[in-house]
Amino acid sequence: MKKNVLIIGAGGVGQVVAHKCAQHNDVLGDIHIASRTFAKCEAIIQSVHEKKSLKTAGKLVAHALDALNVEKTAELIRATNSQIVINVGSAFLNMSILTACIRTGAAYIDTAIHEDPLKICETPPWYGNYEWKRREECAKAGVTAVLGAGFDPGVVNAYAALARDEHFDRIDSIDIIDVNAGDHGRYFATNFDPEINFREFTGQVWSWQKGEWRSNKMFEVRKDWDLPVVGTRTTYMTGHDEIHSLSQNLGVPDIRFWMGFGERYITVFTVLKNLGLLSEQPIRTAEGQEVVPLKVVKAVLPDPSSLAPDYTGKTCIGDLVKGVKNGKPREVFIYNVSDHAEAYGEVGSQAISYTAGVPPVAAALLIAEGTWDVGRMANVEELPPQPFLGLLGRMGLPSRIKDEAGDRPLTFDADGGGVAAKVAVRRAAAG
Repeated sequence: MKKNVLIIGAGGVGQVVAHKCAQHNDVLGDIHIASRTFAKCEAIIQSVHEKKSLKTAGKLVAHALDALNVEKTAELIRATNSQIVINVGSAFLNMSILTACIRTGAAYIDTAIHEDPLKICETPPWYGNYEWKRREECAKAGVTAVLGAGFDPGVVNAYAALARDEHFDRIDSIDIIDVNAGDHGRYFATNFDPEINFREFTGQVWSWQKGEWRSNKMFEVRKDWDLPVVGTRTTYMTGHDEIHSLSQNLGVPDIRFWMGFGERYITVFTVLKNLGLLSEQPIRTAEGQEVVPLKVVKAVLPDPSSLAPDYTGKTCIGDLVKGVKNGKPREVFIYNVSDHAEAYGEVGSQAISYTAGVPPVAAALLIAEGTWDVGRMANVEELPPQPFLGLLGRMGLPSRIKDEAGDRPLTFDADGGGVAAKVAVRRAAAG
């Protein structure tokens, strides 16, 4: 059984992770939080104490760390006796932190794909450019590395695996839909790191259709969905991490990702892009100072964590899966609805951070008790989904299913899902 957790990253998601680890420190043990900005770690620790999130008395310690420094990261893992590392820092840090985990034997969990600061929308599948090249290293070292264990990617991957295991004999298409129907009251802000947010949308949009990669422009393909709780919402087909693993692991011919955008976001984004202010490439000013336009934009926008106190409304994220069961066509929507105000009341963060921060802690708990401690690299859909989704329901992210029988809570047996879960566990162990 693995114990002691090092959380790297002290933004809004890091705050949720810290609270949820604290709520389960009887299992996870000591909790350490590291970031380049020590004060942010201290603020999270203060929040955990104010909310009385610690389940039992235990260590909750802040550290200053430049996670690009592999040796310093490995030293901190050893010094804290951390056997599980949850990486919720910048996507630019993934490979450095993974290297430190391989060197120390610690399990690794992240919530987003690795990115090169100077490259946007690389050749698909994106996981093949960095992470999957290190599968053999992880297997040789016996290191468990769970990739993309947030909500999307993460929970939506588990929804797809659950659909495969329990609801379909053949899956023809998966449409992943992510809608934030909330309001933060600001003229313009992004719900997570502006630099990463904009980088997702400035390049081409990759989707998996008819068993091959298809490229479109951002905001080129629009679709309106009538969704539970949040109603009819406009979305646009967008490139996203989970398509790049699901397309390779599930054998489904059509996989698309749709994200909701308001007119103001589209207008501001378009102006910034047309002015060259979303470029990741350095430029030199007339005064001779080198700057990266995208980083300047990030600096003037609100910190996403500052949005939480005034956020209202809900999110709806899920998988619309179509295929065949028992010779008949079938359509299933597996989803979660989260409330911004409720998330803030519990952990001091908005629902976007909450939905991204709870799943990696569930993954850590499954690694700690052995179900997901597979000793190799794996994307979420390669691991048993039932224990993960069942645990998430008990941790504040319940799932629902809408099909021909109606709309109802998605429930699991006390053992994590019954026969299907046991089959999935054996599949995961076999690799």
